[in-house]
Amino acid sequence: MTLGTKTAMRAVAVDRFGGPDALAVHALPVPDVGPRDVLIRVEYAGVGEWDPFEREGGYAQMLGVQPDFPYVLGSEGAGDIAAVGADVDRFAVGERVYAAGFLNPNGGFYAEYAAVDADLVAPVPRQLTTQQAGAMSGVGVTALRGLDDTLALEAGQALAIVGASGGVGHLAVQLAKRVGARVLAVASGRDGVALAERLGADVAVDGHAERVADAAHALAPEGLDAVLLTTGGAVADEAVGRVRPGGRVAYPTGVRPVPEERPNVSISNYNGEPDREIIERLNRRIGTDPFEVHVAHTFPLDEAAQAHQMLDQHYLGKICLRVTAG
Repeated sequence: MTLGTKTAMRAVAVDRFGGPDALAVHALPVPDVGPRDVLIRVEYAGVGEWDPFEREGGYAQMLGVQPDFPYVLGSEGAGDIAAVGADVDRFAVGERVYAAGFLNPNGGFYAEYAAVDADLVAPVPRQLTTQQAGAMSGVGVTALRGLDDTLALEAGQALAIVGASGGVGHLAVQLAKRVGARVLAVASGRDGVALAERLGADVAVDGHAERVADAAHALAPEGLDAVLLTTGGAVADEAVGRVRPGGRVAYPTGVRPVPEERPNVSISNYNGEPDREIIERLNRRIGTDPFEVHVAHTFPLDEAAQAHQMLDQHYLGKICLRVTAG
């Protein structure tokens, strides 16, 4: 059925905020395409670590808004363009793209179609699959905001990434190496260490089984220049404790517990907000060299609840949903 005749789509939405059992398959209208929008036929949608908070109504409460139900989740995805708005001249029907759509008023990516502001859409890098691109935008933007905009990371500096085998962290390892930083990857489990080493970390340790302070001293005897935290707690505090005077620490909003203040160390939280500039910068940084978006598990759309349950288990990289056949 062509888009011209298709007015309904399959989507996973919630009729109320709650646990994973609130997620259910719905038949919903295909989103309208505004003049500045791109309509994407979604093949893959990323399952973000922040999606349960949204599913439970956390963002609605934080922002003081009452969304319309059914409410479609999903802030990142990829597929091909089904239609473009009248004012869009950068994209054409049929192009393979990925996009970010955090709290998108048109609905999220857990659906066969998503209408997204064209400024939040980018071509899929040539060396990535559509599946990888579908899981990348949220964590990629968050990693780059931290490294570039908050830490101002430079070539030769010593950086520790805590949570280096997770969604944000495993991309941050690669993005930091692309600017020439020396990277200590604090990962989870031996499999996480192996992933971080494969992605180019100079030193990789299991934060649950090895002393982070010793590894940091071996990499940077005078102290770390910077730390990117994607998770909090004792391991994060150990890494922060190895930052030199005048060094910097960054963590995305939502990381708990937040690190304690330290004399002569800048500790900043930040938001991984997408916009056209950061998405284009992400694509430039990825370039044409090998780049891995590690997808640990892929669930069919109607198993979105199981995907959310897996977020509480040990996994590497990202989880995604297969929405439509390519």
